[in-house]
Amino acid sequence: MQFVEAHGARIPTIGLGTMTLKEDICVQAVKNALQMGYHHLDTAAHYGNEKENGEGFRASGARREDVFICTKVRQGDLNPDDFQRVIDQSLVNLKLPYVDLLLIHWNNKDIPFKVSVGSLCKAKKDGKTRHVGVANFTTTMLDEAWAVTSEPLVCNQIEMHPFINQDKVLAASKKHGMAIVAYCPIARGKVPGADALERIGKAHGKTAAQVSLRYLVQRGVCAIPRTGTPDHLKQNLDVFDFELSDGEMAELKKLNATNMRVVNPPHAPVWDTP
Repeated sequence: MQFVEAHGARIPTIGLGTMTLKEDICVQAVKNALQMGYHHLDTAAHYGNEKENGEGFRASGARREDVFICTKVRQGDLNPDDFQRVIDQSLVNLKLPYVDLLLIHWNNKDIPFKVSVGSLCKAKKDGKTRHVGVANFTTTMLDEAWAVTSEPLVCNQIEMHPFINQDKVLAASKKHGMAIVAYCPIARGKVPGADALERIGKAHGKTAAQVSLRYLVQRGVCAIPRTGTPDHLKQNLDVFDFELSDGEMAELKKLNATNMRVVNPPHAPVWDTP
């Protein structure tokens, strides 16, 4: 397994995203993934499946030190008391004394960064997480968060796949020494069937989804594809035995001009434009 390193964190390059996975489907997906060789689980308080993530982890027989576990706190819970209540409940749900990475899931424009990032840093100081970071932060938000943080922000989790241009936020994150973790790396099913990805996949004996993941890996990005299907779990992990050529990477990079964003809720920030 490969890792991306940032401010002392070693984040496994491919992880399991678990948004929308519920009940036994989630438990089995987590268990199967870890037994196949995954070392990175991604959940969130908002997903309502932290208990299932914890149950799947325990059922897998994996050692705690071998699994990088991330959870997140949503925009409505970023004030200190709420933040502490949510992370405490997350740890109860997971049945763990700490997580490896805790993120601000979405920013709240009505709560100053000094407060929200302060709440995040306190969770680390209290030993509830080994590392802290953010999700869905723009270039401006990253600069403002770094100006007030007392702990290094190790990652920015953002939507990233071949159909979106994230060059600006990628550069801003790297400027701060942050890893990028890509959610929706297969663009919620838009990758399979896309001509360029299918054609490149055939040339390598791989699926279009594997090409999309490999594209991200070669850009130095971690990816957390979501699936509960054992075949897809295995395929998503099998992206380290081939390499895309410079020409293939350039062709996929051109698809960024589509600028298709599949996650854009009402509480989203004003995104950076390409």
